[in-house]
Amino acid sequence: MQADASKSSPTDRPQSRLRVEIAGAVQGVGFRPFIYRLATGLHLTGWVLNDTHGVFIEVEGAEEQLRQFLERLPAEAPAIARITHLRHAWLTPVGYERFEIRHSEAVGARTTLILPDLATCADCLSELFDPADRRYRYPFINCTNCGPRFTIIEALPYDRPNTTMRTFALCPECSREYNDPVNRRFHAQPNACALCGPQVAFYTRGDARLEGESPSVAQPSLADWPQTYGAWSFSAEGESALRAAAAAIRSGAIVAVKGLGGFHLIVDARNAAAVQKLRERKQRPTKPLAVMARTLEQAVALCEVTPAAAGLLQSQAAPILLLPKRAGAIVAEAVAPGNPDLGVMLPYTPLHHLLLEALDFPVVATSGNLTDEPICVDEWEAFERLGAIADGFLIHNRPIARHADDSVLWLVDGQPQLLRRARGYAPMPVRAPHPLPTILAVGAHLKNTVALSVGEQIFLSQHIGDLETAPAFDAFRRVIADFLRLYEAQPAAIAHDMHPEYLSTKWANNSIGAGDIGRPGPHADAQPQRIPVQHHHAHLAACLADNEVSGPALGLIWDGTGYGLDGTIWGGECLLGDAADFQRVAHLRPFRLPGGEAAVREPRRVALALLWELYGEECFTWEWLAPVRSFAEHERRVLATMLAKGVNAPITTSMGRLFDGVAALIGLHLRVTFEGEAAMALEHSADRNELRAYPFLVEETTAAGELQAVQMEDTLPTVAPHPSPAASTLLLNWAPLLEAMLADLRRGEEAGVMAARFHNALVEMGVAVAQRLGQSRVALSGGCFQNRRLSEHLAHRLRAADFEPLLHRQVPPNDGGVSLGQVIVAARRMTSG
Repeated sequence: MQADASKSSPTDRPQSRLRVEIAGAVQGVGFRPFIYRLATGLHLTGWVLNDTHGVFIEVEGAEEQLRQFLERLPAEAPAIARITHLRHAWLTPVGYERFEIRHSEAVGARTTLILPDLATCADCLSELFDPADRRYRYPFINCTNCGPRFTIIEALPYDRPNTTMRTFALCPECSREYNDPVNRRFHAQPNACALCGPQVAFYTRGDARLEGESPSVAQPSLADWPQTYGAWSFSAEGESALRAAAAAIRSGAIVAVKGLGGFHLIVDARNAAAVQKLRERKQRPTKPLAVMARTLEQAVALCEVTPAAAGLLQSQAAPILLLPKRAGAIVAEAVAPGNPDLGVMLPYTPLHHLLLEALDFPVVATSGNLTDEPICVDEWEAFERLGAIADGFLIHNRPIARHADDSVLWLVDGQPQLLRRARGYAPMPVRAPHPLPTILAVGAHLKNTVALSVGEQIFLSQHIGDLETAPAFDAFRRVIADFLRLYEAQPAAIAHDMHPEYLSTKWANNSIGAGDIGRPGPHADAQPQRIPVQHHHAHLAACLADNEVSGPALGLIWDGTGYGLDGTIWGGECLLGDAADFQRVAHLRPFRLPGGEAAVREPRRVALALLWELYGEECFTWEWLAPVRSFAEHERRVLATMLAKGVNAPITTSMGRLFDGVAALIGLHLRVTFEGEAAMALEHSADRNELRAYPFLVEETTAAGELQAVQMEDTLPTVAPHPSPAASTLLLNWAPLLEAMLADLRRGEEAGVMAARFHNALVEMGVAVAQRLGQSRVALSGGCFQNRRLSEHLAHRLRAADFEPLLHRQVPPNDGGVSLGQVIVAARRMTSG
């Protein structure tokens, strides 16, 4: 049966037939009705349908009209569509009588792009608040230009029976819209209204009623809500549920709100006590919390919003954007303690718009989870996992197929840069320059994502998070199974990190050994090849792919932890290479981490390790230094033994740990509660007006095994541009830097001045290595480049020295981009033999 048919206006007998195949993000964006309108407007006959590759079209008519069709199609396509391939062929006409939209075909390889979830469009928002509209104040209003996509699709092609909306039968009016090719809700798969679609409900604990609730006993009527679930009792539904949730938030309660890709925990951002209560229950002492503002005007009152930032906030991706916080912004200091930036976003679902309209003040909207656990997506699971945090639950009955956290961006070097890639961006692919083998990459341990290559497309998953807990590892496995099922892919290889203790590495080993991922057909017994990829090589390859260049390039790969080829912890790396191979041309001077992981949580340990490298046990008596003073005498003796004998004190070249140690030395953070806390404090405290840099050494091992050193003074270094590449590894020696910093501490120099001189030294260090190596392209990747000051100043200095800096844009510079690099490296190895 055909979805719709319409006779075109009478024309002369068709002179030709045109077949068009379109690939890209062309399903769920109103593409077929667009083709219908374009074809019928040109008096063409034929048909259009969705298949697993994209959109398939045949049109007949006069050649002039067909050529107009071919010209206008990409130029006038829906704004949210993304065409990656358009192929056409001229054929003999067969005599189509009308133009029709045919039902989708579900055969063939799954290569079409799944669109991310899209923020509420202007048309739907206008209808939402129009009392004359039949969807007035309906929390799930949507059309082909907005609404859920990735979080409701369960199979390709993207049709309602393949989504979580399949259980909601369309009412006559919604069905009419759904089947009308000229209606903007034609084949809008989540289409619904208050009569036939999802509903909301509010639950509170037991018989307790929050401020603003009706004292009468509520009875469900719009949906089959249970009266109780464990300790939680049904309180209200529909408009009453929204009012009850708003009243609870206004009174200082924590409300868990089921949104698009999971739950938010929401409190009044102005209420210091409520924010602190949320922190205590969520076990998130100091890490910044995101804020949702009702309107752009409200966001402007909180932050400095440039036109570029306003465009991002109002985009259909609607990310959290990190912006400079205004003095006197009406948010509690506990939202982002000690941080000059604020993560702000605008409402992106009708439910959020209605809730924020009722409140009319900014709210904290943080992920609905405990620290280190994945976001909750199911209301019944949320009652269990979030029950100790929330005072009330605003839920709905539209199932979420997969989690999707809010994406996080900021503007760096004048352009947007992703820090967390999820809602609004996943699972859009990064394109490879040529078809790749089918490879599953399982990412890193922290900020995990997975990636899957299908032809020229590398699909990146939504942010999964740190694989530190059983729920997080379960989410990791679900995402992998989901990706392989959705694209019906059978990997020829699994790429993974080299670290033997990473859960992602263990999963790769166990899955292949257990035969969990096999290949169909004549190769049913074949198992995927397992390809380990060095962590920092993956970073380099990811940055090159992100910038659509193949290399070679010098990669300044600076982060906290990565398993090195020599079995030590790398992190202050300078790699020369491309996806095929790399040479470690320079690295930070090594030091030890007393206590291993304990040193990551306690920067004071790193500070002592740096001091010990230069001064030995003498430094343990320097109580004028805060890190030394913070340890009892017996603790210092234990640390001295660990460092001297190398017991539980692994060697590292980590730039991230150098940041930690310096932050501790100047008294910013002796302990941290989240990754990067000390480094963030160091960046934020840096004096913008300080131009001098601490000195450092670049040491080179000659053929005779001797060390040659070039000292970089605290003025700008003068190095001849583009000399021949070094024949041996350069050592970036931080000893002069530490000595100069200690001298500043003795003089009582301000912490902000010292922080600035440290940052300036790293900028000059990066430029010095680039000038030694002479490679024109310099890729900046790794978690340390989540530092805006470091990234922008280094990019500026590199350009001034005639280099081309490459910064991440499509994927984060942190470990969230590692899976992309793993695919690129593994593909190169497979295709090069």
